[in-house]
Amino acid sequence: MTQVPNPSVGSDQQPMTGAMDLVAEPPAELHHQQGRSRSKIYALMASGTMVSRLLGFARTALLAMAIGSVTSVADIFEKANVIPTIIYMLLAGGVFNVVLIPQLIKASKARDRGAAYTSKLITLTVVVMGILTLILTLSARPLIIALTNNWSEPMIVLGTAFAYWSLPQIFFYGLYAVLGQVLNANGRFAAFMWAPAINNIIQLLVIGAFILTFGSYTSGDPMENWSTLKTIWLAGGATLGIVMQALVLFWPLKKSGLKLSFDFGWRGMGLRHVGKLAIWTLAAMVIGNLSSLLYSKIVSGATAARAQMPADQAASVAGEYALNTSQLITVLPHSLFALTVATVLFNDFARAFAEKRAGDVGQLLNRGMRSTAIPIVFCTIVFIVLAGPLGRLFAGSSQNAAQAAGALGQLLVLTALGLPFKSLQFFMLRVFYAEEDTRTPMLIQSATAALGLILAFSAAALVDPLHIAAAIAFIYGLTNILSCIGTHYLVKRRYGNYGVTSVIDTYVRVGWMATISGAAGCLVLWLLGGFSFGFAYSSLFNAIISIILVAGTMGVIYLGLLHKTKVPELAGFLGPFLRRIPGIKR
Repeated sequence: MTQVPNPSVGSDQQPMTGAMDLVAEPPAELHHQQGRSRSKIYALMASGTMVSRLLGFARTALLAMAIGSVTSVADIFEKANVIPTIIYMLLAGGVFNVVLIPQLIKASKARDRGAAYTSKLITLTVVVMGILTLILTLSARPLIIALTNNWSEPMIVLGTAFAYWSLPQIFFYGLYAVLGQVLNANGRFAAFMWAPAINNIIQLLVIGAFILTFGSYTSGDPMENWSTLKTIWLAGGATLGIVMQALVLFWPLKKSGLKLSFDFGWRGMGLRHVGKLAIWTLAAMVIGNLSSLLYSKIVSGATAARAQMPADQAASVAGEYALNTSQLITVLPHSLFALTVATVLFNDFARAFAEKRAGDVGQLLNRGMRSTAIPIVFCTIVFIVLAGPLGRLFAGSSQNAAQAAGALGQLLVLTALGLPFKSLQFFMLRVFYAEEDTRTPMLIQSATAALGLILAFSAAALVDPLHIAAAIAFIYGLTNILSCIGTHYLVKRRYGNYGVTSVIDTYVRVGWMATISGAAGCLVLWLLGGFSFGFAYSSLFNAIISIILVAGTMGVIYLGLLHKTKVPELAGFLGPFLRRIPGIKR
């Protein structure tokens, strides 16, 4: 469920959501490739991201059927399974991507297409990640204790068992990242973007077989009849998916024609020089991932508190699994729209700076920020209106699934509020990276992380643990808003006015249209029992039907209003799609 930030264009740190849907962000080195149209490459990346996300959603929904979404086992499994992702990003992901990949791109232009350097790089990855993985796996119990809050001994024991099976993923995450970047440097983008889909397909098969063998979760505490076999099945299956996600890249790597072999001659790889250049980006990644670990520790208090409650009441208490699921859902429009457009713009920003056209940067930034207003604002309203039914998709099939959906829906609303600001700030940060300034984004991230953690620890001291997940979700949204405002002032001070008034005007105009469509959606949802735990909550199928009807109604009204009021950004958003339909009036 997580994304690997692409530090070559600046990392976009966000709360980590689990290790099941590792989706690579579009590589910034696209402009190094010749003979390909950018539209084709970005269509390929967007389709890979979309398919992997949809499979990730299916996997999350199926897992909730297997072990519940607001149960102790769900939170414990989530804790153990998210640790490898965060630790990988904290200790290795940034080093590989930031320090080694720029060198890899240079090496790919050599006579041997970088085979010698690539051999050294893969060998280094295998050795370093192997040692790191072994040390951390042997430290499974201390890690679980350090990253949890008030867990009982049985919870620690189960978390440790899950971690023993999950932590080996760290090695294969590192292998996946390096092999994928090697393929990118050689113009082979498809495998890297689609490999996570293989992982999710394996997850679906593993969890589906788990349900057929042991049955789905219905009620009570699944820890009461948990077994070693179930632990191995779930956590081992999760690791198998990550293993295959990495190993599948060897086939396109072999087809690339690079002659690779183990090479331990690491001297002269230029790591020290490039490392000095990347120090600020690495610092930002460390700060971002440390804050993610601390957030997860605070939220884990809800798991311990829920264990003391009757099952029917406990179902309304969201924990780490529910919070991470809300992140998985709300990050989708950012990944599909803002990330893709910002990656294209990064190349334009970099070219403007290289050609001494810094004055054009503001106009480019303005265009990029306005171009994603239509989908991002609409998705934000959709998440708010359909929070309950969307939560029902990931609430499982237990007797208390409706209550669990309500708890997840509350987190969705709180998390969605910061979505537009997250995407706007993402665009602004690309400007700093394009000018090769990694220090300023690091300082921004440090300030954001510090503020967020101050608020989070304050919430942990003042808020009942039963509501701590909602408090953290609110803090996520609030820090997105505040960091966006702060970044705006820094961009304006350095690069001048980029037409922020027109950006705000676009978002306000589009926001009114989305709000009107949201009101219509609320009416349809009310008729479907969406505000009284009726039809929309009664089953997974009914939730899907409700989402289609409400979102469809909202979409038609939204596009109709945009067209009727002649919002200029509509043509820019729909243009690429309409141009592919023969005979349609442009």
